[in-house]
Amino acid sequence: MPVKVMMEQEQLRDLRPLVELADEDLVTAHLHGRAGAFQHLYDRYRDRLVHFIIRKTGDADRAQDLVQEAFIRVTRHLHRFDTTKKFSTWVYTIASNLSKNELRNRSRSPLVLFQKLEKSWDDDHRPLQFEDSRMRPDDLYRKRYLRRIVEETVEDLPEHHRLVFRLRELEGKSYEEIAEITGVNLGTVKSRLHRARNSFAQRIEPLLN
Repeated sequence: MPVKVMMEQEQLRDLRPLVELADEDLVTAHLHGRAGAFQHLYDRYRDRLVHFIIRKTGDADRAQDLVQEAFIRVTRHLHRFDTTKKFSTWVYTIASNLSKNELRNRSRSPLVLFQKLEKSWDDDHRPLQFEDSRMRPDDLYRKRYLRRIVEETVEDLPEHHRLVFRLRELEGKSYEEIAEITGVNLGTVKSRLHRARNSFAQRIEPLLN
């Protein structure tokens, strides 16, 4: 195709409304200096990526930040984007990698470990686990640190709270077993455990921050 014809086609394509341009054409338009092209691309994918990252991480607030970070990376490398490839695949790959990094970093945080601990406080959970043979050495160190401060915090609880907390959260006993061991009725066990959990949470949170 003659160069002149190609240039005329390119000009016609640039004159189309942004809403009619494919993702890859928006990239080209932005690189050629067309105002609003990148914003249109951002608006087209922002909400989709937020929902995608929420599904990956479970954190709606953090998802907003990660989408911003994804588009910062897009901006930095857009000049190298191959417009014969799909922009959607590229931007979702960036968002997926950021989500994986977020989950990896989060798993190493003692505060998040405690949040997982809190989520285990239901009627059918196993006792807390602080080590796993598949963990890397630095992860094992963090888990052992968490175990130590959990033990120290439990020891600071009043005796009647400490006993039910240890039996339930560290040994995984059922409410019925705890009632039999402690010699109190089921309602008292649940009441003491509720207060013990609240007290434990208040005591340990400053240590994790």
